[in-house]
Formats: sequence, structure tokens, C-alpha cells
Amino acid sequence: MLKFLNYQERGIVSSLELMRAEITRRIYSLELSKTRDVQRIQSAVNCLDIDPAEGKYLLSGGADSGIAIYDIECKPAPSSFTCPLVCSVNRSNSVAHKYSVETVQWYPHDTGMFTSSAMDNILKVWDTNTLKPAESFRFDKPVYCHHMSQIATKHCLISVATASSLVTLCDLRNGSSTHTLKGHKGSVMAIQWSSKEEYLLATASKDNRVMLWDVRKSKASLMVLDQHNGEKGATTTEAVSTAHNGYVTGLCFTSDGLHLLTCGSDDRLRLWDVVTGRNTLVNYGKVINDTRRNLKMSVSCDASDDLVFVPSSGEICVFEIHSGRPVVNLTGHYSRVNACTFHPLFQELYSGSNDSSILIWEPEVCRDQQPDMNKKEQKYVDNWSSDED
Repeated sequence: MLKFLNYQERGIVSSLELMRAEITRRIYSLELSKTRDVQRIQSAVNCLDIDPAEGKYLLSGGADSGIAIYDIECKPAPSSFTCPLVCSVNRSNSVAHKYSVETVQWYPHDTGMFTSSAMDNILKVWDTNTLKPAESFRFDKPVYCHHMSQIATKHCLISVATASSLVTLCDLRNGSSTHTLKGHKGSVMAIQWSSKEEYLLATASKDNRVMLWDVRKSKASLMVLDQHNGEKGATTTEAVSTAHNGYVTGLCFTSDGLHLLTCGSDDRLRLWDVVTGRNTLVNYGKVINDTRRNLKMSVSCDASDDLVFVPSSGEICVFEIHSGRPVVNLTGHYSRVNACTFHPLFQELYSGSNDSSILIWEPEVCRDQQPDMNKKEQKYVDNWSSDED
């Protein structure tokens, strides 16, 4: 490491190259933490979210309708450390959800507010300080997923996917449902705002389709993604325009917003070019997707080649996004993994499972084998040695 810093001082490598090389080393060496864990609750963990403002609090939602907030900013300790439960809303609370919580998300700009949605047909906007709902949106059917844009400056919309074929947009500014997006022919299972364009929304459904929308134009979608890129014909338009050969339950934009990852019940993970809508045909192999609920994937950022973390039955499959190369399968849970979320500040991964546990995956302290990076970065990373740290 000292050699690398010396190269930076001499102008051989830039600060950006140093940062990218270290981030890459860390995310490629993730392993189950030996010294840290998260306080356990007696419920399956369905969803997780780390607050983007401070990176200090982890929000979770459970199958028993409970919501919990943990402090994950652990101070150095000589022995093991358990991330404590800061506060929670359990099912006995009169303001709690009545059924399983499917999605939780922090307000993108501060920790004073968060949102939750559940199978009781309700989306709630919570005041973190009082742990009481400041606003509630009711729907006719169970809510599978919701999402707020992390980058929006001109709108404050929450997109909501329910057991119906409609996508509803709720406005936090006036507490009303602004309009609906019509196009799917089955229940909408997953929904995600772009990480680059604030008006671009992706939706996925039981009709095997993935659609991209400009929410300023509610009459029709921008495009319907086609797994065959229009080259393998079929007798109907519906067959040509399917993204998967099964329900599409997972969506995730890459950190630069140029690509979209989708996961279907056909056990396939696909990468799409957002600008052209084309299937990039990257082969990730088989990813076991045996759930019929929203699958919460996550992606890394700022590495030489970013990774995608995909729950696959009882483990987490990790792939290079653009090459499809499998990096590692993270094994530690005793039951199906429902959600994972990446911490961009510390290159850590948090995962929740039906075994009622939240596991922390953190970079290994020392690792001989370095990840594949571009030649310039690899040249200098190979000169690192543990005795120079």
C-alpha cells in the first residue's frame, strides 16, 4: 500500500486510480464478518435499506409486519460487536402494518423520514422521530414493492407496484396519487427509478415483461424490452416483447444508470442497455429464483468492474456486471435470502433471510489474489504487500 501511495505522490497514478483500485480490492474480497453481527429479531427479514444521507442506519422490514432500525456504524472493538437495535415498530403497535412488510426505504435526503409498504394494501410514510405515520396511501390490492428516486430534484414521487397491472405514482408533496401507468397485463412485481434520469422508471410484471417509462408521458411506455432483440420471431407481439420466460421479479439499475439488470423466475439474470433497450446477451449462468415476491438485488459502485449481488435461494451469487463472470457465492444463511443491500461508503454488504438473521459481509483484511482490473491498475496493485501496510 505504501508503494502505491508513493506512486501517487510521484504522479505515476492519480488519486482516482488509487481509490478505484482499493474499492475494487475490497468488494472482490467480501466474506462473512467474523467480528460484527446485527441484533436478531424473531421474524423473517423481507427487505433492507441503508440510509444514503449518513450511511449510519439500517432499516429492515419483517414477515411479522414489524419494522426495525439498527445502528451499523460500529466503533472499533477488541472483540465482537453487535449492531444494536435503535428502535422498532412491532405488530402489537396500533400504527404498525397488519401483514408482511415487503419494502422499506429511507427518504433520500435525510433520516427524518422513511417509507414502508406491505401486504395490507398500504404504503406508509413515517416520521422517524415519533415512529408514527405522517401519511398513508391505501390501494385496492397488496403492495409488492415501492421506490423513491435517489436523484430527483423536480419531483417527489413514490412509484408503487401492486397485485394489479397498474403502476401508481404517489406525490409526497400533496399526499395524493397523481396518475397511473397502464401497459402491463399481469401483477407488477418490481419497480425502480433510474439512477441517472429522474423521470425514467422501470417496471416488471408477471406478464414476463419489463417496461421503461417517462412518467411525464403516462399514455404509453417508452419501450418494452425484448430478450431476443427482435431477431427471433414469434406469432404474436406479446411473445416477441418478453424480457424473460417467466415472472420478472427483480430490477436494479447500475450505478451509472446506463444499464438495467433483471431477474426472472426462469432462473436467468439479464443485462439491458437502457438507451437502446437491447439485451446485451451477457451470460450469468443459472440464478435460482424460487420466490414469487419482489427480489431485492444490489450493485456495487466505483470499482473497475462493478458487481451485482443476487439472492439465489439460500445464498448470494456475485457476478461481474459487464462480463458475467461469477466471482463468489456468499454462503452463511440457513434459509432463503430475500434481500441484500450494498454499503457504498465501506464496501460492505448486508443480507436478510427467512432465517430471521441479517448478516454482514465485509472486505477481507488481507488477500493474496487480486481481482481482474485494467492493466494499469493491476500493475500497481500487484506490488502491494501485507508487510507494508
